[in-house]
Amino acid sequence: MKMSDFERIRLVILGGAGVGKSCIIKRFLFKTYSDKYRPTVEDLYNREYDLGAVTLKVDILDTSGEMQFPAMRRLSIATAHAFLLVYASTSEPSLGCVKQCFEEIREQRADFQDIPMVIVGNKSDVSGTHREVLIEDVSEWVFCELPKLKVKVMECSAKDDVNITEIFKTFVTLSRIIPANSNSDSSSGLKRRSSAYVSASSKAKSRIGSPSTGCEKLKEPSYLAAGCSEPSTSDPKSKPRSRSLIRRSSRKTKQQIQNASGTDDCNVQ
Repeated sequence: MKMSDFERIRLVILGGAGVGKSCIIKRFLFKTYSDKYRPTVEDLYNREYDLGAVTLKVDILDTSGEMQFPAMRRLSIATAHAFLLVYASTSEPSLGCVKQCFEEIREQRADFQDIPMVIVGNKSDVSGTHREVLIEDVSEWVFCELPKLKVKVMECSAKDDVNITEIFKTFVTLSRIIPANSNSDSSSGLKRRSSAYVSASSKAKSRIGSPSTGCEKLKEPSYLAAGCSEPSTSDPKSKPRSRSLIRRSSRKTKQQIQNASGTDDCNVQ
């Protein structure tokens, strides 16, 4: 399942309690930070981002860090297009929660190897004195013990706004929404499809608004139906014959042909 296959993308954030999942979201969306802890049951944020080549609509779902809502967790995992797994670099048990979350993803999603994931260790601002989890150990678990995944391992600080934006940029790279070799013309395909659609709509509207124009293009000119040559417009003094004269001439010619075919004489007067 590719993220680019969906008009609206759902990013589900999983992790234990107290690791700062909501702090990461609020720092990214609202550029704010608060140390006040509030347990999360389920918070949903909707945003739209202009990526140049495409406009991406994103639902960011922050799930509960507690394990007392298993049905809610299963539903969030089943409907996700990408996962952000958050642990605290100052808490080794929080990494165990991330591993448990990954096992739930692997059990429920047969396409887990194709789902973009970012595993991030928050609270890097205090990891110098209170570190319990090394990023090297996390990388070894991800890249050595697990099968091949679309995954990135990072550390961040929601408090100091370190690597917060990079986390969400990584999802765009992992999902390949924008090709790596894209240039300034990467969105030209969308523009061409859009202009073609507008052009087709405009033509349809012009046909509806001006029915005589469309009929003139589809019908054979009356002077050809009557067997006459095209009126000459080279002489400025000559006036084009009116349509009513052409129609009368056409009817007269057809009547003469019908009269001639009804007699034994083959001469046409």
